[in-house]
Formats: sequence, C-alpha cells, structure tokens
Amino acid sequence: MTPIRVLIVDDEPLVCRHLGTILSAAPDIVVVGTASDGAEAAEAAVREKPDLVLMDLRMPGVDGLAATARIRALAQPPIVLVLTTFDADGYVIRALQAGAAGYLVKSTPPADLIDLIRVAAQGHTVLSPVAKDGLVAASATAHAERVAALARVADLTERERDVLTAIGDGLSNAEIARRLFLSETTVKGYVSHLFEKLGCANRTQAGLLAQSAGLTTPADQ
Repeated sequence: MTPIRVLIVDDEPLVCRHLGTILSAAPDIVVVGTASDGAEAAEAAVREKPDLVLMDLRMPGVDGLAATARIRALAQPPIVLVLTTFDADGYVIRALQAGAAGYLVKSTPPADLIDLIRVAAQGHTVLSPVAKDGLVAASATAHAERVAALARVADLTERERDVLTAIGDGLSNAEIARRLFLSETTVKGYVSHLFEKLGCANRTQAGLLAQSAGLTTPADQ
C-alpha cells in the first residue's frame, strides 16, 4: 500500500508535533514535513509533493486561506484539509471555495482524524459533522451569493440539475446512480461535466453551489 504523504501547516510548533505524533502512528500515513505559515506551506507543497495538506487557517503573514488558494493552483495540487479551532470559523466557507476538500476541528479525536484523512485521500469530501449544518446555512443565506449561484446553474439541463442536487445532498456517485436510475459510469460522466461547466474544482465546491442555489432535497423526502 502506498502511504499517504501528509504536510502539516500550523504556526504552533506544539500543534505540529502533536499532529505529527498522531499521524505517524498510522502505518499508511507518512508526515513529509511541517510549515509554520502559508508562504512556507506553499513552498513545502512544491518541494515535498504531499498527497494531502492539513492547513491551519489563522496564521500570521500569509494565512491558511491564501495558502490554500496558492496550493490548489499548482499543476498537480495536493488535497487540502482545513484545520480550525472553532466550529463556526468564518474562514471555512472561503477556504472551501478556494479549493479545500473539507475541514476538521482541531479537537477531532486521534482515531477519527486518521480515518478522515484516509477518506479525504480517496477523493471524498470531509466536513466536521458538528458544524456542517451551520456552514450550509451560512453559505446559503447570503443574498448576493444566492443570486450568483442561481445565475451559474441557470443553463443546466433537468438531468444536470438532478445530479447537482444529489451532490448537494452529499450523495456518492453510487448513491446518485441509485436515486436517478442511472449507471455509475453515466453519473461519473455527468459529475465531470458539471465540474467543467460550473467551474468547480471538486465535489465540495459543487455541493456548496447546489446549497447556495437552493438545489437540495427536502429532509422528509
């Protein structure tokens, strides 16, 4: 099994050391380096070529938000998972929009942290369950963002809207296939096409766009 190469970014040395100790205990994770600010993180991402970056948001100098954007703009960017102390950190939505694949609170238990890194490394979205609903609400209630989101999805076909709605509901490709009575291969094609058509880098951005545009399935359905 090829190990997951992880870069840890935090301006607190003790936090880096703590996270490094936790992750190094997993047989399939290798910590390839640490960085104390966003500028150093971007350089380390180029130098070390990690598979995944654990990115603190609030750092002096170049913060985690700017660093996430820089790293995701690389030719072959690693996955970025945002780390935050506060569930309701206002930077989180902006980081997701900048290309982060998800976020975790720093209080995540060690075993869960390792498991969630594995999930993210497989290309899945990872959101702290404690604040997921709050993030969605904060993203979807901004009027200007809603108007912009509606404009972006205006030209979608009915089937494309169905697929985007399912992504916003957090469904996997297999689950979307079952919901819409399509093959999983067909769903993969729709998802890739939607990313290109909507200018979304990943499922997280597409899901946030769906939420902002009001493309969600009511909870009782």
